[in-house]
Amino acid sequence: MTDRNPAGRMVDAARAWLDSLDDEQRAAAAWPWPAEEERRRWYYTPTDHGGLPLTRMRPAQQQLAMRLVASGLSRAGFVTVSTIMGLENVLDGLEGWRVDWGRERGRDPQLYWLRVFGEPSDEGPWSWRFGGHHVSVHHVVLNGTVQASTPCFLGADPAASPLLGGHLLRPLGAVEDLGRELVRSFDEELLKQTIISRTPPVDVVSGNRPRIAHGDTAMRLPDVWRGRFTEPRLAESVEQIQRNAEAGIGLRPEHLDDVSLTTVPKGVPAAKLSRQQQDQLRALLMVFLGRVPDELAEREAAKFAGDKLLDVHFAWAGGVEPGQPHYYRLQGPRLLAEYDNTQREVNHVHSVWRDPEGDFGDDVLARHLAAHHR
Repeated sequence: MTDRNPAGRMVDAARAWLDSLDDEQRAAAAWPWPAEEERRRWYYTPTDHGGLPLTRMRPAQQQLAMRLVASGLSRAGFVTVSTIMGLENVLDGLEGWRVDWGRERGRDPQLYWLRVFGEPSDEGPWSWRFGGHHVSVHHVVLNGTVQASTPCFLGADPAASPLLGGHLLRPLGAVEDLGRELVRSFDEELLKQTIISRTPPVDVVSGNRPRIAHGDTAMRLPDVWRGRFTEPRLAESVEQIQRNAEAGIGLRPEHLDDVSLTTVPKGVPAAKLSRQQQDQLRALLMVFLGRVPDELAEREAAKFAGDKLLDVHFAWAGGVEPGQPHYYRLQGPRLLAEYDNTQREVNHVHSVWRDPEGDFGDDVLARHLAAHHR
């Protein structure tokens, strides 16, 4: 099985997991293809992501589910995802073991959902997604090949936690450090082009939109959930989190305009950077692309090999010193990678990798549909 390509490993793992489920579990876990609206619905908040949660699986089924998750990630990516899930226990403690979000337990490392769309096969099309708080992984398979692996969201709360011996646990530390190292290498002229706002948004600008469009501004937290809270206590709680986050960094409407998404990327293009800075930018990009299996990451990296990197723009908002609220993004052909660390006194990270044209395999599937279903 180790010699199977990524799509083959996903097929084997998905079939094994689905075969282990009873009828009731399978009804939640397996939906027919294409289920267009639901397949493009995704979240990174502690809301119902859709599918079968780990809490409703037996231990052996959980193991099979995590085997499927691992098939869609690199070794480092899987370790990072596993760590992020475990941080739910840490976050629960930091919040005084009180947060419930209308459930028996609001911060739960087993409240991660898995769903398969279509019949896993070496032909396809079929897809699967795995998600819960601060994790959202998607893959689309067609003709025995993984055709799309975005959106891919990873977050961490807390972003840094103490370990024994004075060490820190920072699951997404490289995403922050490499970005800051790059921006701090710029001279005054490059900084003028790179810093698009002195105040960052409180979240990644693309949010959980299924499609990215020119003019998109950062979404409010109440909108990044599956439906609105009907219980006043919870509705007010999520609104208060939004207000606190905005007040904590002094966010005003003009700041949202400054960091809004545009068809022509904001920031400085790699073409204006030195060779060393371009290498730094490429290393930063690989922290996003390297989430998926090595074979897929290499394929994605080839899209930005050599001079193909020159059209990628780097934009920054907020402070450049450690501990200051900040946001950055990489944007170029078929690429949007965002990072934000502004909440909880700059100890709450969100990061996402997207393909504005091909999220959920939309571009490949459209060509497939046109060719085979006229």
